[in-house]
Amino acid sequence: MHTYSRLMLALACAAIAAAPAVAQPTPASPTVATVNGAAIPKALFDTMLKERLQQGAPDSDQLRKAVVNELVSRELVVQEAARKGLSERMDLKAQIELSRQTVIVRAYVVDLLKTHPVTDEELRAEYEKVKGQLADKEYKARHILLEKEADAKDIIAKLDKGEKFADLAKFSKDPGSRDSGGDLHWNAPAAYVKPFSDAMVRLEKGRYTETPVQTQFGWHVIQLDDSRPTKTPTFDEVKPRLLQRMQQLEIEKALAGLRAKAKIE
Repeated sequence: MHTYSRLMLALACAAIAAAPAVAQPTPASPTVATVNGAAIPKALFDTMLKERLQQGAPDSDQLRKAVVNELVSRELVVQEAARKGLSERMDLKAQIELSRQTVIVRAYVVDLLKTHPVTDEELRAEYEKVKGQLADKEYKARHILLEKEADAKDIIAKLDKGEKFADLAKFSKDPGSRDSGGDLHWNAPAAYVKPFSDAMVRLEKGRYTETPVQTQFGWHVIQLDDSRPTKTPTFDEVKPRLLQRMQQLEIEKALAGLRAKAKIE
């Protein structure tokens, strides 16, 4: 995924709970305090109060006074920083511009998702599509991975003589399963490369491959411990994740449209 897409997706998740952007105050805007002649607009107070309430603080006179005090303190520091010339630093100006863009992008994303909502019908259609792509079975397998085919044949010969698969797994070069007897846990066939999965699904429960299976990782000896029907999650269980995924696709679609119409040099 491109960097710009990841940025938009991250902003989309944050935007759902984000406070709306605050308009720049006008001379006629209501104020909650004045600091050295500079007015603190009520819109700024309302936004900070909303943030505190969303964080779980109970609404009270004490909270409102605390918000005003914090805004006054911020204004004092901003004025002092400006007196020292800090507000003219290019790195700070860049950070301020990035923050401004973030707020605007959040507002855009919220508006986009509001005007282009994902319907229940679309979610159910996506659910059925994904559900249809799932395998009907999942498998619990073990494997021993060897560097050479001859080594894999030696393992099979030892299995034929009655040695236990889990004990022989210590010779595997797969560090992820070697110490657990070669156990790969429950997985769908699609979790493995095709030569491996093709050999695995042909095995009967408790049996191992009678010839080594070659993949790009080396030579495998595979044992099938068990298989079971795939448990498909219900629509309600996956609905939140589906919604997030489809909202992300909507954002990517909108951004792709903007890029297609733009002159970027």
